[in-house]
Amino acid sequence: MPLTFRKSFRILPGVRLNINKRSWSITTGGGKNGPRYTRSSTGRRTTSMDLPGPFGWRRTRTTRRP
Repeated sequence: MPLTFRKSFRILPGVRLNINKRSWSITTGGGKNGPRYTRSSTGRRTTSMDLPGPFGWRRTRTTRRP
């Protein structure tokens, strides 16, 4: 089993800084029934939202760096 490194810090209420071996990301939102927005240092943008029951919603948009 490989070892992984991942750490998450709460900077402000509703804002998290996530760090792993290769990149970092900032996550905002995700309060009561709201969407979460994540921007990564690799250029990935993710919007996700939890829905009740066995449902879930996630949209990922990846942009290329010049």
